[in-house]
Amino acid sequence: MRFNAKDLALLAKRPSGCFDKEGKLKICRVVGDEKLIEPRERWCRLKGNLLFLMKNKSSEASEVVILERCWVVEFKSKTDVSIILKFQSGEPDLYIEAASKPDCEAWAVALGEANSEGLRNKIQQLRRLIMEIKEERASEEARQFLPSSQVDSLGEPQFTSIQRIANEPKLEFSLACKGLVAATRDRKLNTFIQVSVVHPAEHILTRYSSTEIVEGTRDPLFLTGVTFPPEYPIYEETKIKLTVYDVKDKSQDTVLTSVLPDHKEPRADVGRSFLGCATFRVGDLVKSKEQQLTLTLRFLSRTSDGGKTVGTIEVNLVKMGEFEDGEMDHITTDAQDQKFLCFLPLKSCSCGFLSATCAHNTENLERMTDRRAKEECALVRECTAPEGLSGKDNLPSLNAVLKNPICKLYRFPTSDNKWMRIREQMAETTLSFHVPKELINLHIKEDMRRNQELKDLGELAPHWDNMRKSVIAHCDQMLSMYQDTLAELGKHTGSSFKSSCSKGEKTLEFIPINLHLQRMHVHSPRLKDALYDVITVGAPAAHFQGFKNGGLRKLLSKFEAERRNTGYQCIYYSPENTAKAKEVLSNINHLQPLISSHADLLLNSASQHSPDSLKNSLKMLSEKTELFVHAFKDQLVRSALLALYTARPGCVLKKPAVPRSSAEESDDLKHQNHPSQIKRQDSIPHHSEYDEEEWDRVWANVGKSLNCVIAMVDRLLEKDNSSKTKEGESDPSAADCKVLHAGGDWYEQLYPLVITLKDCMGEVVTRAKQSMAFVLLQELACGLPQCLMLTLRRDIVFSQALAGLVCGFIIKLHTSLHDQGFLQQLHTVGLLVQYEGLLSTYSEEAGMLEDMAVGISDLQKVMFKVIEAKSEDFLPIITGRREHYVIEVQLPAKMFELLPQEIKEGKLLRMYPVLFNVGINEQQTLAERFGDTTLQENINQENLELLKEYYNLFTEKMPPDCLPHFQEQNDLKGLLENLHQNIQAKRRKNVEIMWLAATICRKLNGVRFTCCKSAKDRTSMSVTLEQCSILRDEHQLHKDFFIRALDCMRRQTQGALNESDDPETGCLTDNKPTSRHFYPVALLLVSSHLLVVWLILSLALLLAKYQ
Repeated sequence: MRFNAKDLALLAKRPSGCFDKEGKLKICRVVGDEKLIEPRERWCRLKGNLLFLMKNKSSEASEVVILERCWVVEFKSKTDVSIILKFQSGEPDLYIEAASKPDCEAWAVALGEANSEGLRNKIQQLRRLIMEIKEERASEEARQFLPSSQVDSLGEPQFTSIQRIANEPKLEFSLACKGLVAATRDRKLNTFIQVSVVHPAEHILTRYSSTEIVEGTRDPLFLTGVTFPPEYPIYEETKIKLTVYDVKDKSQDTVLTSVLPDHKEPRADVGRSFLGCATFRVGDLVKSKEQQLTLTLRFLSRTSDGGKTVGTIEVNLVKMGEFEDGEMDHITTDAQDQKFLCFLPLKSCSCGFLSATCAHNTENLERMTDRRAKEECALVRECTAPEGLSGKDNLPSLNAVLKNPICKLYRFPTSDNKWMRIREQMAETTLSFHVPKELINLHIKEDMRRNQELKDLGELAPHWDNMRKSVIAHCDQMLSMYQDTLAELGKHTGSSFKSSCSKGEKTLEFIPINLHLQRMHVHSPRLKDALYDVITVGAPAAHFQGFKNGGLRKLLSKFEAERRNTGYQCIYYSPENTAKAKEVLSNINHLQPLISSHADLLLNSASQHSPDSLKNSLKMLSEKTELFVHAFKDQLVRSALLALYTARPGCVLKKPAVPRSSAEESDDLKHQNHPSQIKRQDSIPHHSEYDEEEWDRVWANVGKSLNCVIAMVDRLLEKDNSSKTKEGESDPSAADCKVLHAGGDWYEQLYPLVITLKDCMGEVVTRAKQSMAFVLLQELACGLPQCLMLTLRRDIVFSQALAGLVCGFIIKLHTSLHDQGFLQQLHTVGLLVQYEGLLSTYSEEAGMLEDMAVGISDLQKVMFKVIEAKSEDFLPIITGRREHYVIEVQLPAKMFELLPQEIKEGKLLRMYPVLFNVGINEQQTLAERFGDTTLQENINQENLELLKEYYNLFTEKMPPDCLPHFQEQNDLKGLLENLHQNIQAKRRKNVEIMWLAATICRKLNGVRFTCCKSAKDRTSMSVTLEQCSILRDEHQLHKDFFIRALDCMRRQTQGALNESDDPETGCLTDNKPTSRHFYPVALLLVSSHLLVVWLILSLALLLAKYQ
C-alpha cells in the first residue's frame, strides 16, 4: 500500500488536540514469545487507524502502524501493564507497555476501536440509538391523535385487531384493475400498483409493497397479491392506499416501491406516470359480505376538487382455504394480449444466473425443467395434519426459532383453468447467534480444561518444559480471543442474521451469513396443501481470515505433511491417534463421576439392606466400569506413558522399548517415532527405572476390584436368601433386629472393596490423563502457531455450518411430526442433509469451497436428541466437545408425545450431510477455460459415495412402503445412476447435478440447503427456479405462465427500503437505474472467447511496441 510521506509527516505534527489519543509507551516487535529488541520509550499518537511512533513529542514520526486486520491481546492480570497487537498478515507482533494499568486499559480500548471494524460497530450503535429515539417519539406523537376513549389505563392506544388464526398472516388480498384510462387513446398501458399503509396512530404514509408490471392492457389482473405477516401492526382502523402507475420507459424502471413521495406526481424523466389512486379501510374489506371492494380510481390534480375518474380497482380478500371461480376465463382469454414485465432485483444482476457469461446457463436450466416436466418427480411434502403447521402447540417452539418473516402472496392459473394460491415466506432465525454463542462457550470450557491438563503433567525435562510453557502461552492467547468474541456477541442487538456486508467483521466471524428459511406454501384446487422448505445460507467460510493460501481442505493437508517432518523437537502422532487421545480424555471426564455416583448408590443400598436396589446399583456400576476399562484398552495409552516417562528429568528403561508383536501395533509405533528413539540432551540424568508392565497391572486392578465387589454382592444376596428360607415364620420383632444387623454387615463388608475400586480408578485416571495430555502437547507443539490458527478457522466454519443444520433439523421435525414414516426413518437410518453449492473454483471462491467442504464433512460427527421441554425456553441445548457434539432439541409436552418411543427414550439421531457443487457464474467460466475444476469434481465424487451409502442403509432398514406411493425404489435407483453419470461426464456447468441431487433429497425426506458466496444472487435465482418447477411439475401450473410466475417471484416487492439501498445487504449503492441485462445476449454468450482474443491482441501489441 502506498502513502504520501509528506502528508503523513504533516499529520503527525498536528497539535495535540487533533489526535484521538497520545502519550508515552514502551514499544518493541515480538516474534513468538521472544522480543527482537528491548522495549524503547516512544511518544505515540493515534489518529483514526494510524498509530504514529515518535522518539519524543516534537520529533518526526519514525514509524507508522496501520491498525487494520489486527487485534489487541490484553493480559488479564492486575499487575500487567502491557498489551500485544497481533496482525493477521503475519508480520511481527507489536509489544506495547504503558505506565499504569488504567493507562494500559485505555490504550487497549482505543487501539481496539481504531480500525474500520470498530468504526462500523460505532455506526451500528448510533443507528440503533436513532431507531430507539424515533420509536419513542412515534409512540408519544400517536397519543396526541387519539381520543381519551382509545387509550387504556397504561396510556397505550386501543385498536380493533383482525387476527384470525394464530401464526397466519393477518390480512391478504389480491388486486385487479378495470377500465383504466390512458393519456392517449392508442396507448397500451403497462401498469403496476404501489401499496402504502396509513397507521391510525401515526398518520404517516408508509410504502409497503407493489405488484408486478402487467404490460399491454387496460384491464390488468395482477398475479402478485399483498400479505401482512402475523406481527404486522394492522387493524380495522388502518387505511391502505393503492396508487397505480403507468410505466413508460421500461428499460429505465426498476419497479422499486419507494422511488417517489406519495404526495407527489412522478416526473416525466423517471420512466413512469401517475394514473390515479384509491384508499380504503381494512375494516371495510374484512366486514364486507362478499369480502370484495370495488374502488374508484381517481386522478387528483390542483384544478379539480373531486378528481378525475380513470378506472376502478377490485380488492379481493384472500383465504388460503378458499378458491376463486369465474376469473380464469378472463385471464386465459387475454393471455395473448397481456404481457407481464417483471425486473430482477438489484441484487440479481451482478453475478446471478443472468449475469455476464452465465446467461446461457438460464437456458440450460429452463431446457432441463422442460424435460423434467415429463418425468413424475415427487417433491411434495403434504400437509397431512394442518394442526401440525398452525396449531397452538406448535407456535411457542417455532416462534423461538423463527423471527421477522417476510411474506409474499401469488395466485397462478393451473392447466385445468383453476386458481392456485402460493404463499412465500422468508424468515430469519435466532439460531444464527444462539448456536455460535453456545459453541464458543463450549470451546472456552474445553480449552481451559486442556490447559489445566497440560499444567498437571508434572515435572518435565527442560526441553519439554519450555515447549509446554510456549504451548500454554499460545493457548491462553487463543482462549482470550474466544472470550472476547463471546463478550462481543453478547452485546449484539438488532437483527438475528448477519448480512453479507458484515462477512469480513472479526466479531461476527462465527455467525453464518444470511441464514434464512425459504418456505413455499401451495394451496391447489384438487391437491392437498403442500410445504416446500429450503434453508438458504452463505457458504460456511472464514472470510475474515481470507483465502490467500486457500481454504481448510488445502491448509489441513499441507499442515499434516509439514507436521510429519518436525524432526527431533517433538513426537509425531497421527490425526487418528490425536483424536483417540481426545476421546479417552472425554471418556474419563464423563465416566469417572458416574462410576463414583453409582458406587455411592451401591453403598447406600447396602446400608438400607435393599436387595433389589443393590442389584440395580451393581448392574449400573458394572456397566460403567466396563466402559471405563475398555476406554484404556489401546496401545496408544501404553506408548504415551512411555513417551511421557522419557520426558521426565531422568529416565532409564528397565526393558528395551520394543513394540508389541502385533504387526499393526508395530506399524503404529513406527509412524509415531517411538519415544526411545527420540534425541535427548546428554545432561539429563538417567538414574530411575521404568517398568512397562506397571501400567498393565494398574489397569487390571480396576477390573479385579470390580470382580471383588460383584463377588461380595453375590455372596451377601445368597446368604440373605438362604437365611430367609430357614427362618420361615418367626417373631417379627426379632426379624427386624436381624435386618438392621445384616444391613450394617452389608455396608461394612462392601465399603473397603468400593474404596479400593475408587482408589484403583483414581490411579488409572491420573496416569491416563497425563499420558493423553502429553499426546495433545505434541500435537500443539509440532505446529505452533499454525495448529491453533487452523483450529480457530475450523471452529469458525463449523459454527456457521452447525447453525444452519440445527435450523434445518428443527424446521423439518416440526413439519413432519405427523409423518410416522419419516419419524421411523429418523431414528432407524438418520436424516439426509443435502447442500447445493453454487461456488466457482476460481480465486477466493475456491478457498471458500474448501472451507465449506470441510465444515459440512464435520457435521457427520454431530448427533441430535429430542427432549421434552421443562420450561418456556425452547432453544436447543448443545453439549459435548470438538468432533463430538450432541444437540438437544426441546419440544413442548403435547408435541413430544407424538414421537416414537425410541426417540422419546433419548436415542441419538445421526446426520448424513452431502455437498454437491456446480459453479455457474462468470468466474467459473474462467476456471473452466484457464484454471482447474478438480476440486469440484473430487467433492462431488466423494459426496456421491456418501449419498449411495445412505441409500443402501435406507433400503436395508426401511420397509418398501415407508415412502409415498409415487416414490418407488427403482425410481430412486435410476436417479442415483443418472447422478453418477452426470458427475463422471465432467461437463461444464452441469446444472443437471443440482436438480438430480435436490430431487433425491426430497424423495428421501431430506433437508435442502442452497448456498453461494453470500446467499443472495445465485441462491435467489436457484430457489425461485426450483419453486416454479415444483409448481409446474406437481401442481399443474399453466405452461404459458411458467416464465411469468418466475418473474413474479424474482422481483423485489417490499417497499420499506430506499431506492439507494441494497435490499439484501443494507449497504449503500449508487442511485442509478438498473436495466434487465448489462450486456446484449450475443456478447454474453461469447464473452469468454472475446477474453481470449483480447489477450492475444494485447500480447501482439506489446511485441510490436518493443521490436
